Amino acid sequence: MNRRERVNRVDLLPPPAGTAVAHRADAYAAAPLLNCLLREVAVPLPDPGERPVYRLPGGRLLRVRGTRRPTEPEVRTAAGWRRVGHTELVKLVAEELTRHTGVSNHELPAEMTDSRDAVAALLTARDRATAPGDPYRRSEQCLVTGHPHHPAPKARGGGPVAAWLPYAPEAHARFPLVLLGVREDAVVEEGDTSALDTLGEAPPGYRLLPAHPWQLDLVNCAAAFEDGRLVRLGTTAFETWPTAAIRTVYAPSRDLFLKFSLDVRITNDIRRLWRHDLLKLRRTDEAVANAFATSPGRAAWLSDRGYRTADFAFEELAVLVRDGLRDHVLPGATPLLAAALVEGFEGSPLAATEDPAAWWEAYLRAVVPPALTAFADHGVVLEAHLQNTLVAVDADGMPVQALFRDAEGVKLLPDVPRAAGWERLVYCLVVNHLCEVAAALAERRPGLDPWPAVRRELSRHDLPEATALLTAPTLPGKTNLLLRWTGADGADARYLPLPNPLAGG
Repeated sequence: MNRRERVNRVDLLPPPAGTAVAHRADAYAAAPLLNCLLREVAVPLPDPGERPVYRLPGGRLLRVRGTRRPTEPEVRTAAGWRRVGHTELVKLVAEELTRHTGVSNHELPAEMTDSRDAVAALLTARDRATAPGDPYRRSEQCLVTGHPHHPAPKARGGGPVAAWLPYAPEAHARFPLVLLGVREDAVVEEGDTSALDTLGEAPPGYRLLPAHPWQLDLVNCAAAFEDGRLVRLGTTAFETWPTAAIRTVYAPSRDLFLKFSLDVRITNDIRRLWRHDLLKLRRTDEAVANAFATSPGRAAWLSDRGYRTADFAFEELAVLVRDGLRDHVLPGATPLLAAALVEGFEGSPLAATEDPAAWWEAYLRAVVPPALTAFADHGVVLEAHLQNTLVAVDADGMPVQALFRDAEGVKLLPDVPRAAGWERLVYCLVVNHLCEVAAALAERRPGLDPWPAVRRELSRHDLPEATALLTAPTLPGKTNLLLRWTGADGADARYLPLPNPLAGG
């Protein structure tokens, strides 16, 4: 199937966004951008009323409504407070960061605008689409806001909407994969890739290699097709649907996840399967799998079993094979993406629970112990953030199990120093994950203080770092806005101190 056929088969392509969609897109895109600006470079002032006020590096005053997802930004002028739209907000952020860092950046403001325009396209598509009935799929495909502390979480490389919307999880996309044949002498693989051979039939002398159709449009493999190293074999007989990670798809009929390279910058990195990560994949995945196999409890690891690619396009055509769900999720339980509990989706148990305190304690029992045990007993630093964690709930919506994924983001001790590994775990598990779920829960249940339960859960673990965390004055907050503005490597992590809600309880 060529590119035109793939685009035409999708009926989600939206007309230009109307006024209502434009206002919604502005609000969705402004919230994470404001979160970054206020966390990383602004100074909060004593609250003069119901709206928080902040001083920006250049001296301007900015106020917003709300805290978890700030809205309605206004700047102080001689005539009073004036509302700032998304276009002006991008300009304001650029001016303030240039003053703050002494560095100019023309790329990131364009990404902020691209992110907002992508949200508008997604909102229009979602208004026309039918949401999936499967609650797990709904949870993976609900993230219209995306990363709540990234300046451009929905930027899609600046390309035309028609190039990426047919593959967008937020638009409830589903599509077959392109099947390629790679000449046997050009195949590179490691680990268990046998599932790939069941996706179709390769001609003699070739091995099957599925490809993400969007990625195939982004890379040039013309020479390999011309000389026979690659052949086109059509598409899979079944459809897949994209998870929140976009380049990772799920094939429910095969109970199989496949992760692809994608030559597009999404959040902080070009989303390729990088050679250095692939070459250490088996060692990392085996370490995590062993940690989970020997640890008590119900938690599960979705193993990255192996990868296959072509030696002439090692990163560009790589595909990673990941465990499905059926052999890991407890009988009768329903897996849900943790990030979706923060974003909100139809059927979310966080919104529906009648006993939020008990729900939260069950959530913590499912998520915290496996991450701390992996670190303490096995030197494994899980990237236990919201998008890499699934939480399975029982028929009453109570959390009963956590499932973790993505060996690419895992770190091992002593490859990284213990202190650096712990800092990364605290950021991923506490700041990125627990703080967000706690805030979403407290927002719905204003009388609930979520932090005593977190302190109790951490106190149960005989881990010096966990004990110290209970009294530490600050937590590490990743500076995604400053990282992108200063052009740091996508894999870098630089932190600023955030007030620790665990301390003093």
